[in-house]
Amino acid sequence: MSAPQRRPARSGRDRTGASSARRVQPARRVAYDVLRAVSDSDAYANLLLPSAITSASLTPQDAALATELTYGALRRRGMYDAVIAIAAGREIDQIDPAVLGALRLATHQLLATRVASHAAVNESVNLVAAELGRGPAGFTNAVLRRISRDTPGQWQERIEQGARSDDERLGLTSAHPVWIIRAMRRALAAEGRADELEALLEADNASPEVTLVALPGLAEPGVPPCPYARTAFGSPGGDPHTIIRASGGTVRVQDEGSQLVALALAAAKPIAPGEQWLDLCAGPGGKTALLAAIARQHDVTLEANEVIPTRAGLVRSALKAVPGEVVVHEQDGRELTAANPGRFDRILVDAPCTGLGALRRRPEARWRKSPSDVAELAVLQAQLLSGALDAVAPGGIVAYVTCSPHLAETSGIVAEALRTRNDITELDAAAVMSTVAQSPIDLATDGTGRVQLWPHRHGTDAMFLALLQRDTTGE
Repeated sequence: MSAPQRRPARSGRDRTGASSARRVQPARRVAYDVLRAVSDSDAYANLLLPSAITSASLTPQDAALATELTYGALRRRGMYDAVIAIAAGREIDQIDPAVLGALRLATHQLLATRVASHAAVNESVNLVAAELGRGPAGFTNAVLRRISRDTPGQWQERIEQGARSDDERLGLTSAHPVWIIRAMRRALAAEGRADELEALLEADNASPEVTLVALPGLAEPGVPPCPYARTAFGSPGGDPHTIIRASGGTVRVQDEGSQLVALALAAAKPIAPGEQWLDLCAGPGGKTALLAAIARQHDVTLEANEVIPTRAGLVRSALKAVPGEVVVHEQDGRELTAANPGRFDRILVDAPCTGLGALRRRPEARWRKSPSDVAELAVLQAQLLSGALDAVAPGGIVAYVTCSPHLAETSGIVAEALRTRNDITELDAAAVMSTVAQSPIDLATDGTGRVQLWPHRHGTDAMFLALLQRDTTGE
């Protein structure tokens, strides 16, 4: 992804004649540029920030600061925008985007970090001066001085008073859109755990630990071990890419929840040599590499598919560490399955989804998605699952997976497949997951045996898993 484009800097200079752009701390410049790219170009912070840190040659201390500022401002954008609107006396959409980015960055520092107020204000004013000149910089200074006069508690009380409902109040204080709060509540209520909502929202706003995967048969897990997946371990500290490079790719970053759903598909029934597996929606390839390593241990053939060419390239790159050949198709998954009826013994359908289960890692997603996205994706998800069920052999198993707990993307899709087909049986995915987990795992389900992992309960992304087996009747 290319670096974000900035407007040409104006010639703002201090009394010494030094350019105001030079007076901006590199960590803040990186954070500001990434925030602008996320806002203006729909960039993904988790993809852009590492390269921006490298390009700026930040020290480890500055890299940590840039990371905290970027993700903190993105996670709590809704709350900060409410504060900025009050302090500015105007709606957010009436503020220049270049100014707004600096205001969000500074507001996070003023209300949620130990950064000195004068440093947060001055650095952000300098950013705006470099981008737009003295006039907008003066406006920025006035807004931030207004914010800095009150405590975080006072600002929270003020924005809560402006809420029109309890859910809107919770949305402002937890920095989640109301529609997401309601969807999370319904998903938790399906397990009888609606009282966990605030713990979930808090977990969404916490920085996740780095989790690594050791591809079985190719690498051994390090320390500290993760509680559930036998392949998972935490970063021992420092730059995890040092470990990754030393392993030749047999160790890589991967959420433990993603590892668990792949391991569950492999453990759903005994593996017979010669089986054929398919990862239908494979990009960017983390689960594909894990399945390929397992397939290699059992004389199984794995194929992968990814419709987007750039993501298919990421899949091929992920597979370089695994000896043997894995064919990577670049087709619409619905067309691929239609052309291969009854061919595969196991299929992973890691369906495109809203990504609401990974808001810890991709905080900007909460502000980009809308309920209409759920409805559109649900159509595609149902079609991909139906195609996979056609492409799996009698007795074969399809794992339907999403990184979203939204019921319309999870149980709703599975229930519709069960309603419209008489040739499939749902397996107890929770029982399978319990056999995969190294220690007891709290899997409260809705009674179907489907698995919903949660960041606040399991320390993973909110991965959903259902296992469907095609009946052998009529063989």
